Amino acid sequence: MAQVKNKQVILNDYVSGFPKETDMNIVESTITLKLPEGSNEVLLKNLYLSCDPYMRILMNKPDGPSLGRSYDPSSPLGGYGVAKVLESGHPDYKKGDLVWGVTKWEEYSLVPSAQILFKIENTDVPLSYYTGILGMPGMTAYSGIFEVGSLKKGENVFVSAASGAVGQLVGQFAKLSGCYVVGSAGTKEKVDLLKNKFGFDGGFNYKEEPDLNEALKRSVLNKGIDVYFENVGGKTLDAVLLNMRIHGRIPVCGMISQYNLSQPEGVTNLTSLIYKRIRMQGFVVADFYHLYPKFLEFVLPLIREGKIEYVEDIAEGLENGPAALVGLFSGLNVGKQVLVVARE
Repeated sequence: MAQVKNKQVILNDYVSGFPKETDMNIVESTITLKLPEGSNEVLLKNLYLSCDPYMRILMNKPDGPSLGRSYDPSSPLGGYGVAKVLESGHPDYKKGDLVWGVTKWEEYSLVPSAQILFKIENTDVPLSYYTGILGMPGMTAYSGIFEVGSLKKGENVFVSAASGAVGQLVGQFAKLSGCYVVGSAGTKEKVDLLKNKFGFDGGFNYKEEPDLNEALKRSVLNKGIDVYFENVGGKTLDAVLLNMRIHGRIPVCGMISQYNLSQPEGVTNLTSLIYKRIRMQGFVVADFYHLYPKFLEFVLPLIREGKIEYVEDIAEGLENGPAALVGLFSGLNVGKQVLVVARE
């Protein structure tokens, strides 16, 4: 079979500080749309790619702060995505199947079958949702608030980065569970989204608050926080610790305020963990993918019945990938940042 052009987003070199569009490059390579003889890999046409904050950590040198792996300079970025199977050497997948899992930032990818997480069976919802509410961010919100956060009806919940891909779902899952929910975000537009679209009880723009401790007290009506879903770290975490209730829980999903700092900020109120018997626990979503069928049973009816809102920020074309990814770290995205490679 003839070779075809394959546009890619590659990382030029390891990154320190805030990532820039120029840290990445758009190149055009070629690929043969046929599996190598005897291969059990899967040949994919990528449709939708997920822009996620953790990708910044993968741009670090391997000996720096990492997730145990790093991107290879001069190679395509990797991340979660939705794709169509063109050819499969694995019996679980066949030509025409729609799948989601870990792929590369390029038009066509040859990936090990283990990187495909799930076959997409429900296509009555937008396919892009499998980069978000029905994909890794949805599972992150679900496992973080229910499994790690041990959420109970009637509790007070605070979510940072609350309008993002994960935060908007955490807040709505908590509201549906009968909780009082407040969140923080970085613009008035996003705070309005929290209250008017996602149904949060309150919210504030952290950039306009001179005293985060006071902002939190005001938001939770001086009643304290039972569960803090941690997405940002730094000064927000420090203020939250002063406002946690006894036996509170802090599922630690991310710390986006720290990813681009050469010297991470310290946290000064950790003694609250002792006095208030707080459980603070980091987690990664990969530990909970065995719950995916249960998660779909929970969330698909909510989507179909209009009981949950999901906001996406769509960027079109691989050439706009670097700007979309970098924009996450200055809050340019409103909702889940998705990169469209192809729609079919």
